[in-house]
Amino acid sequence: MSGADSRLVLLGNAIVDLVMRVPALPDRGGDVVATDTTFVTGGGFNVLAAARRLGLPAVYAGGHGSGPFADRVRADLAREGIEVLLPPLPDTDTGFCVALVDDDGERTFATSLGAEARLTGADAAAVLAALRPGDLVQISGYGLAHPAGGPVLAGLIAQLPPDVRAFLDPGPLVSDIPEDVLRTALARCDWISCNQREGRLMTGLDDARRTAAALAARLGPETGVLVRADAAGCWLVPPGGEAVHVPGRQVTAVDSNGAGDAHTGAFLALLGGGLDPLDAVRGANAAAAFAVTRRGPATGPTRAELLGFLDGDAPAIASALGAGLPSLG
Repeated sequence: MSGADSRLVLLGNAIVDLVMRVPALPDRGGDVVATDTTFVTGGGFNVLAAARRLGLPAVYAGGHGSGPFADRVRADLAREGIEVLLPPLPDTDTGFCVALVDDDGERTFATSLGAEARLTGADAAAVLAALRPGDLVQISGYGLAHPAGGPVLAGLIAQLPPDVRAFLDPGPLVSDIPEDVLRTALARCDWISCNQREGRLMTGLDDARRTAAALAARLGPETGVLVRADAAGCWLVPPGGEAVHVPGRQVTAVDSNGAGDAHTGAFLALLGGGLDPLDAVRGANAAAAFAVTRRGPATGPTRAELLGFLDGDAPAIASALGAGLPSLG
């Protein structure tokens, strides 16, 4: 289902990233001097911004607090034109993440939880009441892994109405998600998107194609699967279909932080706009390739930037972007 009122509704976490560029990760007990340090809004914000920049209306339905980190998150959401659904939680700030990015562009995270980890039953009821037919609901594995908020989020997912589509990104903490919580999310999701490491943790398989096929077999014919393979592109299993490799675009990467989020946001925007899954993945691959050529986590392209990056390639995507996708503003 797609239409003029389709929105991306994020059941995830928008937090602050302390991004430190380092020559290499230090040895255990060692130290390293960062060559550059920045504070930016990240987490689920990256997905929302990537989708919004391609024109899809976006709503942040996660928690946020009262303090300097929360103020920064709300300011950046407002700058991107992203609606905030829930009221701020008093007496606690939004959480933050330390992201170490080495000279190879790889990133390593350590996260401190805040207000975004305190989803309540009242919050879940407010989200359910605000959903509209045709909404695309993005679910974060970070939220599912929270000891207190995970079961609440799982209960919300189980109650999602049938006229919305649910998308799950299990995230790097997938092994920490309680089995019953993950099972609930998987039973309701219409799509799952993960990277190779996350896919390996879920299936025990190293090969991206076999991982995609195994996840599709586990989830059933009504659920689509994406396994992101960095520069190699993505393996797609559309609902009821077979695994197909969608090649990536060769670029010089300077920062991989947020590339998976750019892929997810672009895929949701393009799929929600009416493109078929294969063309949506091609566009998402291009958006992720664009993102890794820029520093910072929220580096998904605007519609004009993605058009320029495609440079006449993938005519269905370029035509849709240039004309304005039917469900995008």
